[in-house]
Amino acid sequence: MKIKESLRLLFNDSEGFIIALFTKFPFLISDRKFILKKYKFKVGKNLNIDNPETFNEKLQWLKLYYRKPVLTELVDKIRVKDYVASRIGDQYIIPTLGVWNSFEEIDFGALPDQFVLKTNHDYGGVIICKDKKRFDYQSSKRILDDHLRKNFYYVGREWAYKDVEPKILAEKYIGELGDDEVSDYKFYCFNGEPKLLLISSGRQSREGKMTWNFYDVDFTPLQLTKSGISSKSDLEKPINFELMLDLAKVLSQGFPFVRTDFYNINGNIYFGELTFYPGAGYGKFDPEEWDYKLGSYLNLPDKIV
Repeated sequence: MKIKESLRLLFNDSEGFIIALFTKFPFLISDRKFILKKYKFKVGKNLNIDNPETFNEKLQWLKLYYRKPVLTELVDKIRVKDYVASRIGDQYIIPTLGVWNSFEEIDFGALPDQFVLKTNHDYGGVIICKDKKRFDYQSSKRILDDHLRKNFYYVGREWAYKDVEPKILAEKYIGELGDDEVSDYKFYCFNGEPKLLLISSGRQSREGKMTWNFYDVDFTPLQLTKSGISSKSDLEKPINFELMLDLAKVLSQGFPFVRTDFYNINGNIYFGELTFYPGAGYGKFDPEEWDYKLGSYLNLPDKIV
């Protein structure tokens, strides 16, 4: 974090400054204390970590006490592909074109005219190239280098990301996935059973007009919002919706909670990612009763620390 920004937080938001300080210098505070502080700052409530009831509270518990080694593999956007392909088939996997440790290592001459670059260990490090002749190398290098320098674990103490080795991967460009209106289908699954669907649209929009629509597994719209992100008019049920639901069931087996994400382009389904701590467990549900309802679905396992 830049000094100017840190000073702004110090004078205008002392609690925010403390959180930023502990994020920048993680050795100053334990995971448990950091999570307690950040939860109070983001959610506005004290966290009952020893007897959690809500979904967000239980996600914090999982971050601290459910440290199953395979989670590190599954949040890695490179390694997870083999895991997913072994369970549902490689026809749902977006092909990888290359993997590198740094931007300088990328052989752009070997890449097609259209491709996607992304970092494997965090959120948001995505560059979509629709025409290699117009590709902005300098800007892309700056963005990817910035992501490679960061350990995403320290932002919200999401344990699974701690030991992921940062890399850059290139994927085949699926035309529609670069479109502003493409939707991301996110199934909230509990012990292998999807209970809730979040459809995220407009993620690539230059105007930043991302929308979230929530549905039950029968594709009935729900009067629910999260983190203040607005919804739009009801969406059409996608082709092969039931197939996506079945795939989510398969991928979520064996985990107390995981969100399984897919893209669905005219009935062609592509795996997105597995997410074990949506919003790092700091997102606010409206109405709040949904935090408790989803929490009731999440049966905490034995501790693995």
